[in-house]
Amino acid sequence: MTGTTDDAGFKRELEQKVRAGERLSREDGIALYESDDLAWLGGLAHEVRTRKNGDVVHFNVNRHLNMTNVCTASCAYCSFQRKPGEKDAYTMRIEEAVRLAKAMENENLTELHIVNGLHPTLPWRYYPRSLRALKEALPQVSLKAFTATEIHHFEKISGLSASEILDELIDAGLESLTGGGAEIFDWEVRQHIVDHETHWEDWSRIHRLAHEKGLKTPCTMLYGHIEEPRHRVDHVLRLRELQDETGGFQVFIPLRYQHDFVDMKDGKIRNRLQARTTMATGAEALKTFAVSRLLFDNVPHVKVFWVMHGVQTAQLALNHGADDMDGSVVEYKITHDADDYGTPNKLTRDDLLELIQDAGFRPVERNTRYEIIREFDGPDPARRESPQPMRV
Repeated sequence: MTGTTDDAGFKRELEQKVRAGERLSREDGIALYESDDLAWLGGLAHEVRTRKNGDVVHFNVNRHLNMTNVCTASCAYCSFQRKPGEKDAYTMRIEEAVRLAKAMENENLTELHIVNGLHPTLPWRYYPRSLRALKEALPQVSLKAFTATEIHHFEKISGLSASEILDELIDAGLESLTGGGAEIFDWEVRQHIVDHETHWEDWSRIHRLAHEKGLKTPCTMLYGHIEEPRHRVDHVLRLRELQDETGGFQVFIPLRYQHDFVDMKDGKIRNRLQARTTMATGAEALKTFAVSRLLFDNVPHVKVFWVMHGVQTAQLALNHGADDMDGSVVEYKITHDADDYGTPNKLTRDDLLELIQDAGFRPVERNTRYEIIREFDGPDPARRESPQPMRV
């Protein structure tokens, strides 16, 4: 298909493809990013999310646990990592991690999300032992832990294969990998932003293995830095092809790159990209959600991570293709070390319900595997009409 989305005929062709359930091409994705008609784009994405998920917005009550920020890598966008010996570098003892997790027990959480730095000297055994201890302390809580980058790191420090590592972690209680480490896969961009050895080949190999072992995983994309729309399209299409093969991705999560708005506690700014970038605007964020939903025909859910987008943009994203809003997070160190964005560190269940209902949707609490735990009432019809794509 050739043309631009400023062309009414071309728009109609794209609409017909989407409504017929036809797969969009690379060229279609790039053309969609070139469109300035966000209302049209959002409406089309909203049709797809409604066809897949009705008027539901999924959420879960989760907490993030980062057991160490010591990392051998110095990725250009990352303000989380510390080198050994730096003033605010830390590594938790397993008992400390368990104590922190237990303190969250009464908050009805169903998922613990664990991501760490690539620690140069922690032994491999620390990781399965941590999971085992956390699972023993919180048997009802699902453990979503480790990026593919971390699994690749474990291969190097243990001498084991990723298959053996995953088997041991699953035995210790692992229910899902996290989606991190993906960033942007295209080497044209990746070589400038990533400072570790886990690229598309290893990232996809490890998620493929996880899917073969019965794990369902998320996938992510870090956008709004030095990449161009064609790199975003390429990223999604690589993941779409892998999903055709394995069917193991449950959700796609676009993550908005963050600037350091304030210096670190030690006065250093570790984010080396910000001098040459501007953060994605709200409109660009909504476009990214919409195009991702339209391209990603084989992944059931698209999640908006409100910590990285702000609450208002997160609500709007629900009308531009997203059907999942990331749950209550007490403290998300990786982002909030990177910004002073003004987003709260914590949303309660009631906060989330109100946000979702106020956006015109029906909240449904899920677990890590997207099994429904509890359904809630939809928006008060006296306050709102039925959900329609928001015009921005």
